[in-house]
Amino acid sequence: MQLILLQAQATQPDQTTSMIYNVLLWAGIIGVFYFFMIRPQQKKQKEQKSFVENLKKGDSVVTIGGMHGRIAAIEGTTVTLEVDRGVKLTFEKTAISREASAKPAQP
Repeated sequence: MQLILLQAQATQPDQTTSMIYNVLLWAGIIGVFYFFMIRPQQKKQKEQKSFVENLKKGDSVVTIGGMHGRIAAIEGTTVTLEVDRGVKLTFEKTAISREASAKPAQP
């Protein structure tokens, strides 16, 4: 009987240590995912939202589909782009990807 109690007491600290290491491992994995995947994506979304909100008439932009043009008018959530002399197309503000003069980000 004493042998069983001694074995149970001897294995108890190892299990506790193992559990602590498992918790620390999972916390580290979650931390890595947050700082290398979630946080940069949130920053990028915030910058894109700020860019779209600050669009003004005369800016040269590129749409998500690759259409280049100059902003002719902004009305609420829509933007009218002049893509050639006399050719105007209407897009949603969210379809504007970046400024035409800005170089695309390299992956």
